Amino acid sequence: MSVLRYEAPTSIDDATSLLAENLETIKVLAGGTDVIVQMHSDRIEPELIVDIKNIPELKQIEKTVDGFKFGAAISGKDLMLNEGFNKVWPGIMDGVRLIGSLQIRGRASVGGNLCNASPAADSVPPMIAAAAIANIVGPAGNRNVPVETIIVKPGQTSLTKGEMVVSFQLPNRPPRSGDAYLRFTPRTEMDIAVVGVAINITLDEKGICNSARVALGAVAPTPILDKNAAETLIGTKLDEKALENLARAVQKSISPINDKRGTIEFRGDVVGVLAKRVAEIAKNRALAN
Repeated sequence: MSVLRYEAPTSIDDATSLLAENLETIKVLAGGTDVIVQMHSDRIEPELIVDIKNIPELKQIEKTVDGFKFGAAISGKDLMLNEGFNKVWPGIMDGVRLIGSLQIRGRASVGGNLCNASPAADSVPPMIAAAAIANIVGPAGNRNVPVETIIVKPGQTSLTKGEMVVSFQLPNRPPRSGDAYLRFTPRTEMDIAVVGVAINITLDEKGICNSARVALGAVAPTPILDKNAAETLIGTKLDEKALENLARAVQKSISPINDKRGTIEFRGDVVGVLAKRVAEIAKNRALAN
């Protein structure tokens, strides 16, 4: 394994110029918690590493008139320390808090977690459920796309040569909104999801759900935005019947595999159970707002 070059640009323009170079393998290093491991295991041999941690805009978080905006390289730990973001988006933070250990979260970022393109990434389903928008910059300029369009298959994103995710935009939340994320793993810590479920809902004055987004992880080659499952919640008070309909809907949406962490049948059972639990948590959080 050899890295021909390491660059640490201090501006987005410099970073995208480096990423557009005519090289076969270029890797972005946001926190390094995936890239460095892949290099040490000889899974990748990049010709150029572009470390984006020195670009100030990529490590900021701010409340805007449109909601919250945070940089793609901000660490999970820094997100955890932002009380305003934690209060507004507890479901996203459910996922962020599950990324590795405390030490890893000191380096790992949501941007890196997304662009590593693992079907089991913990921060991705809650970001999809939240309707997060990724701001992408590249040689052709800027474009804004829903997070659910980024991962196209395991290990591969929809980003073109020279492009990078620089930030995420989260919308303003209506009153009585709540979100949550749960995963199942064989171990309680330092493991990847066998199944992950995120749900984001808004209730009206009578407690009836008028908006819902359901996202699933680790049960298909890419995270799933499950619109059919969301429809089972709209117009209900998330009563037992609605939750049973939700469980059946998510079970129909998945295409899991058999592996050492779980069978297809097991994942099918677990996704229904988790979906009901996550919906209950999201409902309780919405009622508390």
